[in-house]
Amino acid sequence: MEQQSSPLPTAEQYVDDLYAQDEQLEFVLQSIRDNGMPQISVKRGYGRLLTLLVKMTRAGRVLEIGALGGYSGICLARGLAKGGTLMSLELREEYAKLAHENLTKAGFGNTVTYMTGEALPNLEKLYAHNERFDFFFIDADKGNYPNYLEWAIKLGTPGAIIIGDNTLLHNKVMDPAEQGNNVRRMREFNRMMAEDPRLESVMLTAYDGLTIARIV
Repeated sequence: MEQQSSPLPTAEQYVDDLYAQDEQLEFVLQSIRDNGMPQISVKRGYGRLLTLLVKMTRAGRVLEIGALGGYSGICLARGLAKGGTLMSLELREEYAKLAHENLTKAGFGNTVTYMTGEALPNLEKLYAHNERFDFFFIDADKGNYPNYLEWAIKLGTPGAIIIGDNTLLHNKVMDPAEQGNNVRRMREFNRMMAEDPRLESVMLTAYDGLTIARIV
């Protein structure tokens, strides 16, 4: 009998397997499962990219929209230089509490500040208080991505980096038959990132898509 070969890994699986397991981040993923929260943290490869980009851009003030259990927060905080800060916006109090616990365990408890509740009013408050940021990570409700992008541009320092996760929405953005609100709004976000003269950008298609822009 001819022996069947094992299926080839995906490119994402192949690359992920090159890196040692990150125990700190695996703990966060387990805490998310234990608390019955959605398992929608940023993918491992993109988490490493977040850390690298914060380091490479020397961002001192980072704003995260969507904390969940703190996975992306740790990745962002790891890239900060001494004295850098992370502001995290999270809809749910219980999610922000777990995220803060996990960042504290990782050594970043004094680096991060949380604002809970709807993100748009909190973004307006930050703008009214003349807060400005060097780096943005958007990973929250997809229907508001275009709104979050506009606020990031307003709140960004010259040359600030803006990153949006899940920009392929499980390939739904490419399917004309998909006309749900989240899909249409994500298409709008992607077009803005690609065409807005205030931005220069690139779109990555691994995992579920990641779009990176720089305010010009």
